[in-house]
Amino acid sequence: MNDETATSAAPATALAHDAASQNGGEEDLAAELAAARAEAKENYDKFLYAKADFENYKKRIERELSRIALDGRKSVLRKVLPVLDNLERALAFEDSDAVRGGLQATLRMFETTLATENVKAVSLKGRPFDPALAEAIATQPAPEGVAEDTVLEEAHKAYTIGDEVLRPAAVVVAKSP
Repeated sequence: MNDETATSAAPATALAHDAASQNGGEEDLAAELAAARAEAKENYDKFLYAKADFENYKKRIERELSRIALDGRKSVLRKVLPVLDNLERALAFEDSDAVRGGLQATLRMFETTLATENVKAVSLKGRPFDPALAEAIATQPAPEGVAEDTVLEEAHKAYTIGDEVLRPAAVVVAKSP
């Protein structure tokens, strides 16, 4: 072989080797791309599963909370129904003493029912006005010997449940003339 043929054969072999190596590199890249796509599809499927699972969880929690709220309402209403029954019985009597006694028994029953729910009446008459416990519905001139901003009358009492105000009182407050 002459030098020219040997020299021209070397670049041709190198080109063939480069082409084969590129072809092998393309196959490697294609394989990596296919693996990445498969992994992406797997991750997307996991995401869809997790999303559906979370939606089911939210629906289950909403149903559970609704059931708990309904159970609480039922419990309170069951306690109130006997009070309603007593009011109906009290109204069935024509004797005023019997009606008064029935209404007093009903009031005691209501108070007992509220106490079982940790509800307490707060009487504010004669005490300083507290805006956290009462709403002033009117003012009157302060009688002699009564300090300004003292509660003179209650249209209705305040009620608390634990440490929270369930319903503020409606009161008349003393003011200087």
